[in-house]
Amino acid sequence: MELSIIQSKIYEIRGSRIMLDFDLAELYQIPTKALKQAVRRNIGRFPEDFMFELQQHEWKNLRSQIVTSSWGGIRFAPFAFTEQGVAMLSSVLRSEIAIDINISIMRAFVAVRNYLSQHAETSKEIAALWQHVKALEERSEENLKAINDLNDENQNAFDEIYIALSELAKKQKAINEPKPYKPIGYIKPKEK
Repeated sequence: MELSIIQSKIYEIRGSRIMLDFDLAELYQIPTKALKQAVRRNIGRFPEDFMFELQQHEWKNLRSQIVTSSWGGIRFAPFAFTEQGVAMLSSVLRSEIAIDINISIMRAFVAVRNYLSQHAETSKEIAALWQHVKALEERSEENLKAINDLNDENQNAFDEIYIALSELAKKQKAINEPKPYKPIGYIKPKEK
């Protein structure tokens, strides 16, 4: 059995990687009903951390990810088996197919665990990069604010300089304008 087929049937629910009863039954080439009956007859071998029944909202959420037929389908929420629960199934289902499939499933769980542990380091590196990018963004925002503050200060200084130059230009104009001369004698100047 190809590992990729088995890996595609491993889901994560309640923080555990699990396989669903109908997927396991398909792999073991038995009806789902027979698998559930074998589990119920040996329920003592399947504590809560080995196997649990999905709650309605979990099944509804998971069903949206799995392509299922609208005809017939599953009437009850399926059993979810953790890695330990799948290992325990081999003691309940004693066929040669079940043993071979169980070995493949254990290898698939190990492969998924290895994949996730390898990518955990990558995830940490990505998280560190995001922190670095965030710090750079904050610094650039601070720099932009400082530039804007300088622009406001510069604008105020330029306004003051402009006003001072305007006043100086008025004074210069007043200095350069010819002053009216007082005529000498008894003739009155004409008014303009």
